[in-house]
Amino acid sequence: MSKKVKSLIIKELSDRFKDVDGVAVINPRGMNAIKNNQMRRRLREKGVRMSVVRNTLAKRAVGDGKLKGFDQLLDGPSAVIFGEQSLPTIARLLMDEKKNDETLELRGVFFDGELYAGPKGVEQVSKLPTREEAIGQILGALLGPGKKLAAAIKGPGGTLGGVLKTIEEKGKEAGGEAAPAA
Repeated sequence: MSKKVKSLIIKELSDRFKDVDGVAVINPRGMNAIKNNQMRRRLREKGVRMSVVRNTLAKRAVGDGKLKGFDQLLDGPSAVIFGEQSLPTIARLLMDEKKNDETLELRGVFFDGELYAGPKGVEQVSKLPTREEAIGQILGALLGPGKKLAAAIKGPGGTLGGVLKTIEEKGKEAGGEAAPAA
């Protein structure tokens, strides 16, 4: 491959990786073309891309960006998986693909400067909450004490209101108008 072609590939990969916070890496060896295309199609439907890359070109494309350090996952034939989805979602998709095809070799996941190597690393990332799930957990933790406080304040007042309403209804049944409560 000429230097000009390599520089074009590096530029293209740099453009793809510039807004990416993390990637997953697999070994595409052992997958026939049909399975590879089917997997790419399923991933693309979920907003995820898979690019088979040359290791040296991928290392150069990343440079000193957010993905610096993911090159430890690049050993032999490599396919980099990235996309719009969060990394835990991508890891879950890869775990599903591994169930469909046992020959799929999961190399690992890299995000936030941390490396999760091997199938165990991908499984560990797949169990992390997605961004939306984490926000929901935080909101639930923040709103929980407020709900308890509101229930504690409202509880005695609601009981008192129920007692007063019962007294008022019994007074109306007795025939007389109940005196307005002070």
